[in-house]
Amino acid sequence: MVQVTILESLKDEILKKFKEESKIIFRQMHSLTENPHKGKTLGNVAGIVIKELKYKNFRFYFIADGFKIKIMDESKLADLLIRFVRMSDKKTQQKVIDEIKDILRRIEESGFEESN
Repeated sequence: MVQVTILESLKDEILKKFKEESKIIFRQMHSLTENPHKGKTLGNVAGIVIKELKYKNFRFYFIADGFKIKIMDESKLADLLIRFVRMSDKKTQQKVIDEIKDILRRIEESGFEESN
């Protein structure tokens, strides 16, 4: 089962900026439960894929397990978590993508290490 989550801070930002239109955006985000292959792939850090969904001039970035998305077809996807983490407009797009990659790299270096 595919589960879509949205960071609370991102939800608040979407509601504040888009008001009534936010319903359309949230529907588009949650449509990934039906089609998790949707969205443009922007990069991959430690097996975590970074993708985007577009709405008008805005991009909504999400991360997921790249292995599960790439290998499994929709009928076999199990326990896939898709998490929306940021949004940007066209002007700040590359900066936001680089920030997401940087955070994932730092987590990989420190957060995934085994402790003795």
